Amino acid sequence: MATLHIEHPITDFDTWVSAFNRFADVRREAGVRAQRVQRPVDDPMYVVIDFDFDTTEEAKAFLHFLNTKVWAIRENAPALVGTPETMILEPAAAS
Repeated sequence: MATLHIEHPITDFDTWVSAFNRFADVRREAGVRAQRVQRPVDDPMYVVIDFDFDTTEEAKAFLHFLNTKVWAIRENAPALVGTPETMILEPAAAS
């Protein structure tokens, strides 16, 4: 399993959620198995999102989609502030 971790500031949570929800079908088709949207308790104008995928390749492909089709087009990401910080995570063995 791989997790695409994303975090970024926003201008308005309701606007952000509305835009996020418009891509629900795309996320399913891209292979998202689970998702978590969270906000820091001391900063309601910041979001942290985790998308779980079966493979790292699916996570990379979805990140490419976000970079080129969502975040690059203002209408698709109306509440986004700046450039999101992202990383793709894989499970690590704990000792």
